[in-house]
Amino acid sequence: MTGPEPVRPPDGVAVPAGVVLASVDAAGDPRLGDYTGLTDVALRRRREPAEGLYMAESSTVLARALEVGHTPRSLLLAARWLPDVLPLLGRHSARWAGERDVPCFVAPEPLLREITGFHLHRGALAAMARPVLPEVDEVLAGARRVAVLEDVVDHTNVGAVFRSAAALGVDAVLAAPRCADPLYRRSVRVSMGTVFQVPWTRLDPWPGGLDLLRERGFTVAALALAEDAVDLDELAADPPERLALLLGTEGDGLSRAAVAASDVVVRIPMAGGVDSLNVAAASAVAFWALRAR
Repeated sequence: MTGPEPVRPPDGVAVPAGVVLASVDAAGDPRLGDYTGLTDVALRRRREPAEGLYMAESSTVLARALEVGHTPRSLLLAARWLPDVLPLLGRHSARWAGERDVPCFVAPEPLLREITGFHLHRGALAAMARPVLPEVDEVLAGARRVAVLEDVVDHTNVGAVFRSAAALGVDAVLAAPRCADPLYRRSVRVSMGTVFQVPWTRLDPWPGGLDLLRERGFTVAALALAEDAVDLDELAADPPERLALLLGTEGDGLSRAAVAASDVVVRIPMAGGVDSLNVAAASAVAFWALRAR
C-alpha cells in the first residue's frame, strides 16, 4: 500500500508540520477505513469505542476537539475547505508533529458522499483518537451540579442534553451503561462539540452507582412523574449544595429501580393537558431552574 499522494495546497495557505495532504479518487481506498459505514448506527456503536476513535463533523466541532487537546487520526474533506482547516490544524499540530503525520484526505464532493453515505456539507470530517474515560471521582471533583442519564438511547437527545448542560452551568454528566455514546457523530454534532467541554464518564454499576454520589455529598433528584413528586419550583427555592439530576430514557422515563435509589422525585409543572416533555427539553428546563447560584 502506497502512502498519501501530495496535493497542492491553496495559494497562500501553508501545510502545517505534522499534516500531509493526500488525494483520494476511489471510495474503496484502504486508507479510509475509519470513514466507512458512517450511517450504520449499530456498526459504528460497536466499532468506534473498540477501535479507539470517534468522528468530529464540521470545522466548528473539530476546533472544539482540538482546543481541549484531542488528536486527529486523519481528516476527510473537499478541497474548498482547506483554507479553513489547514490554519486550524496549524494552531495545534505541534502536539504531534515530529512523532507522526496526520493525513488530510482530499476528495471531490460526490466521492465524499459515496464514501460516507451522506452529504458532507459542514466542512471537514475528522477521525479523532478517543480519549480514555476518567474515573467518576475525577469527574465529580469540585462539581455542584451533575446530570445523570439513564438509558437515553437517542444520540440527538444525548447531544442536546450536553449542549444544555454546557450552556446552563451543569458541571459534569454521568451516563448509565446503556446510555447512547456521547461521542457518536450525531451526538457530537448536535452538541456543537460541547461534549468535549463538559466532563463526563460512565456510572457503573447501575443503579448502585448512585450510592457513590450520595457518599460524595450529592442529593439525587429523579425527574419523573410520581404521586410523591415535588414541583421543580419547590426544589429550586431551596436547592441542595450538591445536586445530581437524574433523567430517564425516551418514552418510559426512569426505571423503578433508579427512582427508588433517588433521594427525591421532582416534576416540572405542566399546562395545556401535557404530562411530560422530551428528555432534552426537560433537561434544559431543570438545569436552568436548579442552576447553582
